[in-house]
Amino acid sequence: MGSKVSPKTARKPSAALSCANLDVEDCPYYLITRVSLAATAVLKRGFAEAGLGFVRPAYLGSLVSLWQEDGLKVIDLGRRAGLEPSTMTGLLDRMERDGLVERRTDPADRRVLKIFLTESGVKARDTVVAIVDRTLAGIFSCVDEKEIEALKALMRRVLVNLREEKIDESSG
Repeated sequence: MGSKVSPKTARKPSAALSCANLDVEDCPYYLITRVSLAATAVLKRGFAEAGLGFVRPAYLGSLVSLWQEDGLKVIDLGRRAGLEPSTMTGLLDRMERDGLVERRTDPADRRVLKIFLTESGVKARDTVVAIVDRTLAGIFSCVDEKEIEALKALMRRVLVNLREEKIDESSG
């Protein structure tokens, strides 16, 4: 099953985006993936060293969303975390298994499930945030603040483009 790509996305990539020269250090996809994998490994190690090995980097979007507003509907949590409903189900299963969240039926509408942090999920917040902050400070130690803000703006634009292009993230 291939990705669903709009005609706009099907255009020939610019030289800056091309991996045709077969140089992984010049391929944007490779660079994005390597940074993500390396950061994930450092976060996993940091969580384990802090006694929070049950917190996975994949949980961060959902945890941060719930730390902002506990008791979100599954669909709203998925939107905030940027995850598809099919992905949310498995993620919530794992987060529940790891004692971070619990599903509760909405008393106003029993068809609706809301997600609440457990005591463990609430208590993990300060340590998890400190580990993420420390990790990011190390990763970006050679980058000045203006460049970091520009990078964040660029990544937001790319995410918007991915949503607008309706590129199917679930296909591999």
